[in-house]
Amino acid sequence: MRYFIELSYNGTEYHGWQVQPNATTVQSVLDKALTVLLKTPVATMGAGRTDTAVHAAKMVAHFDINTLLDVDDLTYKLNSFLPKDIAIHHIKQVQNDAHARFDATQRTYFYKMSLTKDVFNINAAHYYNRDLDLDLMNEASKILLEYSDFKCFSRAHSDVKTYICTISEAHWTKSENTLLFKISADRFLRNMVRAIVGTLLDVGNHKTSLEDFHNIIQSKDRSKAGASAPAKGLYLSNITYPDSVYNV
Repeated sequence: MRYFIELSYNGTEYHGWQVQPNATTVQSVLDKALTVLLKTPVATMGAGRTDTAVHAAKMVAHFDINTLLDVDDLTYKLNSFLPKDIAIHHIKQVQNDAHARFDATQRTYFYKMSLTKDVFNINAAHYYNRDLDLDLMNEASKILLEYSDFKCFSRAHSDVKTYICTISEAHWTKSENTLLFKISADRFLRNMVRAIVGTLLDVGNHKTSLEDFHNIIQSKDRSKAGASAPAKGLYLSNITYPDSVYNV
């Protein structure tokens, strides 16, 4: 039987989501907890990968086990067993062929920036104290929806078959001393959101014009885009699946 597990985590102390040698990752900690509590080896498959220090308000992973689980009891036990920076929200039985990564139809990220120095928010937002042209940044954000090839925002030498992504939403909002960038797409490339944010900051600082922004995307050259924004401001915030996944 296959189960989807929905969780959130503060990525500050982790080398990203995915299991890797000689590093503590969210996936490795979760797999160990499931293995101990279920008394059988468990390996999860995540909906995607987040990099070192990136957070998730909602991550989804699936795992298989030949036992009908009491999902409420397992959720309670996991939250008691896991460290304080990982929280389990829901565990649901799904179709046996449901896939946390390949069945996702949309992913949403947001990037959080603090305009004031907040010592209590040091690892949860990128502190940025320069004046920004938010209207121009939103004009540039609209340009993203005109394109589908985002190689210019992908980590160099990424092992991917295609750089094509369909972005359905991208915009900035301001609330008191916080700037929030929200972006949704069917898929994202490695480092893509942070590279977009860094380039949009150049637009907001009038270093990069809207024409330049078009040219950067058309160039398909990562070196033409801006520097990646720091990881601590980035959150995976939502993942959408078709209802058929849950029809068990």
